[in-house]
Amino acid sequence: MAAPLDLDQLQTFISISDTGSFTRAADEVHRTQSAVSMQMRRLEERIGKPLFEKDGRSNRLTADGERLLAYARRLIHLNRETLAAFDDRALEGSMRIGIPDDYADRFLPEIMARFSRSNPRVELTVICEPTPGLVDNLKRGNLDLAIVTHDDAAALSEVVRREPLLWVSSANHATHEEEVLPMAFGRPTCVWRRSACEVLSRMKRDYRVLFSSYSATVITAAVLSGLAVSVLPECALRPGMRVLGEADGFGALPDCRIGIIRGHAGRADIVDAIARHISDSLDNISVPLAEETGSFDIAPFTSAVRGRKARPGQVAQGW
Repeated sequence: MAAPLDLDQLQTFISISDTGSFTRAADEVHRTQSAVSMQMRRLEERIGKPLFEKDGRSNRLTADGERLLAYARRLIHLNRETLAAFDDRALEGSMRIGIPDDYADRFLPEIMARFSRSNPRVELTVICEPTPGLVDNLKRGNLDLAIVTHDDAAALSEVVRREPLLWVSSANHATHEEEVLPMAFGRPTCVWRRSACEVLSRMKRDYRVLFSSYSATVITAAVLSGLAVSVLPECALRPGMRVLGEADGFGALPDCRIGIIRGHAGRADIVDAIARHISDSLDNISVPLAEETGSFDIAPFTSAVRGRKARPGQVAQGW
């Protein structure tokens, strides 16, 4: 039987991928650079494939390295989860987390399942609000941690995932062809709304805001019913939506960046544990979509925006 992979080597491999440097990874895993290099030589020998290639002064993953990275992250996470399940000193207490409902449907099941399996004695309270409301709740001590849409102007959050922000319309209506474009947005404080309005202004495209709501359900309903066009991250696409692009007359939007903000009211050990679980979960969740010709699963979409993106004209038919 083949010898199992070494978890220490895999952890070092992940650190090199995340930092882009053997030297910085050595600091993270508390080893010398020569020891890190030896670990990676042994890992490459064990896998039987080259895992790194030089990119200037940095070390870039090969295609086989990218393949191994996804498995390595899962193995390290499963190792942590297994140890936590048998730890008599497991975390106990309560945790209040916040998340916008744009993200809740797609991300919460994975986050809650992973965290609860490892920490069954921690009670989770989840609040769904737009990012500005979550930030206010954190400041007032009403939340211990929030998953938010990162805003450069505020620069409060640690970015843990990136996704393309997309123009979306109904697949069954020609709403995007109307002379004055009807739009459905979040409230004026919404980062996506600001980005979309800036692009529309540069395009010199006439538009009017027909629907404005904090609720992702309202925005989705307006799009699917053919009443308005909107902008959504790829994770929020729903069956019956069409992605619009340059061929439809729509300019590129900046990426949606999803971040974590930690509060100061809760126990630091529990906050750190769930922040780690959230980061791991969002790094491994893929975004399933469907082409007009049939269903397919998009390649894993990690925090580094790896994998294939939704294409303009593509219709989301199923999950």
